[in-house]
Amino acid sequence: MKNITALTVLVTIICFFFTVNFAFSDTAGRNYIFSIGPQAGFVYGQALELVFSVPGDTKGELLSELKWDMKPVFYTGLQMEFSRADITRAAGFFSLLSFKAGFPKDSGIIENRDWMSTENGELTHFSSHTNRTRLFFLLDTSIGVSLPVGPVFYVKPFISGSWMHFAFTGRNGSGQYARVKTSFPVTYHPIDDNPFLYTFENEVIRYNQNWFSIAPGLALGANVFSSFFLEIFFKASPLTYCTAMDEHLTTDAVYKDYISGGFFLEPGGRFSFIKGRFEFSFNFSYRHIGTSKGDSYINRYNSSYWISPNKAGAGLGMADSCFLVKIRI
Repeated sequence: MKNITALTVLVTIICFFFTVNFAFSDTAGRNYIFSIGPQAGFVYGQALELVFSVPGDTKGELLSELKWDMKPVFYTGLQMEFSRADITRAAGFFSLLSFKAGFPKDSGIIENRDWMSTENGELTHFSSHTNRTRLFFLLDTSIGVSLPVGPVFYVKPFISGSWMHFAFTGRNGSGQYARVKTSFPVTYHPIDDNPFLYTFENEVIRYNQNWFSIAPGLALGANVFSSFFLEIFFKASPLTYCTAMDEHLTTDAVYKDYISGGFFLEPGGRFSFIKGRFEFSFNFSYRHIGTSKGDSYINRYNSSYWISPNKAGAGLGMADSCFLVKIRI
């Protein structure tokens, strides 16, 4: 990951200084322009991992819930765009490609909760560990048309695609587990009634998610002053798919999940200042994927995988703030 992040930073710097050579050439008379430049920012949010109980095994819907913090994760990257030189003058088409790579760092905690009693829906197991985001990649693309509305306003209907990859490690921390009351059926004493207390050291659990989504969207913008642009957008779609892998290092168990059906929502906006060939922008958005559900496969002690009777789930919520500088070529 360090090599990939360093390469991203290097390519960003090279592209930035290379395109500066074009910064002061004339753009008059061009209908379309290509812009490229570095971006940097951070996300603040949480990835969700779920295990649904088999009906009759427990009283609640959930058997397990794990919350993986990204609070925050800093990133760098590149953005490229092809669009009309003057978006408010005539209709046209546009395309955009954005890549972000995060820096590995501790990013909050991971909390693990279980509800395993057949007697009631009370919490039976809880543990908390330091969470490290080891890998963080975002690749977003969109294509659409821009339509001027009056002298200063415009609308942009578009289709977007996204790939997101997160990899986490939970280490150290502590746990609080309720005492078993009966084994058949499985019941527990209250978790605050003389529970077992544990202290963990080193790596305890690893988890990664790969999210894929396709979403239609609509942007509304305005040239508020001669060089200032304000744009807001909204995306929504049920077309999401997630593959995930959970490695429980203390029990030597691996779970592979194949999940779909979470509803994707992303509102956001952009404030830009354009001066000559330079464009300075501040982008912000909030990306939410509702609870998804799918099959889970288990491998214990390096055996073959077998399908779990419990369904797996996943979700995501994260805010993104980004600064970027682009050269309009």
